[in-house]
Amino acid sequence: MAPQIRDKTDSKTTSKFKEPDEFRVVLLNDHYTTMEFVVEVLMVIFHKDLIEANKIMLDVHRKGRGIVGIYTWDIAATKAEQVHANAEANEFPLRCILEPV
Repeated sequence: MAPQIRDKTDSKTTSKFKEPDEFRVVLLNDHYTTMEFVVEVLMVIFHKDLIEANKIMLDVHRKGRGIVGIYTWDIAATKAEQVHANAEANEFPLRCILEPV
């Protein structure tokens, strides 16, 4: 008599993967950082085109904050650190924060 082989796919085990948490990167206004520098940061670090970078920069200037994008934690934190490092290297107090979505 041959042994029976059971198919393990019959079991009702389903693995559930959780999507990574996302974070909103927000640039904050200050009274010292130039508009040109903010646009440059948006274009270089966040890869925004000139029109979108200007729109976000005006939000920062007029509303006190501008939403740059939504990223997973590691990407958002890396971009925030790049903003802070570039601002410090250019002697600007530009800051950004991360907010959970």
